Amino acid sequence: MIKLAHIDKTYNPNTVNETKLFTDFNLEVKDNEFVSIIGSNGSGKTTLLNMICGSIPIDNGEILINGESINKLSEFRRYKRIGRVYQNPAMGTCANMTILENMSLADNKGKIFDLKWGTNKKRIKFYKEQLAQLNLGLEDKLGVKVGLLSGGQRQAMALLMSTMTPIDILILDEHTAALDPKTAEIIMALTDKIVREKNLTTIMVTHNLMYALEYGSRLIMMHEGNAIMDIEGDEKRSVVVDDILDIFNRISIERGN
Repeated sequence: MIKLAHIDKTYNPNTVNETKLFTDFNLEVKDNEFVSIIGSNGSGKTTLLNMICGSIPIDNGEILINGESINKLSEFRRYKRIGRVYQNPAMGTCANMTILENMSLADNKGKIFDLKWGTNKKRIKFYKEQLAQLNLGLEDKLGVKVGLLSGGQRQAMALLMSTMTPIDILILDEHTAALDPKTAEIIMALTDKIVREKNLTTIMVTHNLMYALEYGSRLIMMHEGNAIMDIEGDEKRSVVVDDILDIFNRISIERGN
């Protein structure tokens, strides 16, 4: 379970650009829950992910995973328990390394580095099996540099690599936003498959309202650092895109847009 308790976060404090984004913010995500988060720019979606992952510090409050505070854990230590896929496919893979080297790097996540060869040839069969489930033919291109792959192929690899080692949480940071519609559909189907098979607790930030409604067990809408909508189960299944757009339009009018 992920728990954020009494979180405060202010950007540029004590300056003319001071912005209080979160004030006494609370959120709980249950084990194996798949939460989709939507909201306008500046609503706090990405900041929420960055606080959980340790990319930015919180000002006050506590973040817990399975009842254990992670406030003092550095970002790289948190990633032993967290897998993250970014909007930019290039951020989840190493362009100048081959597919085999990338897979080996992901396979050794959290392990102690030494002077042994980085690629374990005994694991090649396993890597091929993992890549084959992507249905992209990458299992036959282990010697190809990842920088030569398409954005969709790299994002599929990033998703696979982020979940190769045992993790508790999967963070999806608008991971289909940079892809064409057809490729985005493939990545979302693959995401759903991996999340279900590995029983991962998942938080997905997305601007795609259809994906937010179609995937996941819970839907949260953020606005100015608050969760103004939090629905799940039958209530979530009964919502349609027009309902969400109506809320966005009301918010826009209230803000004078």
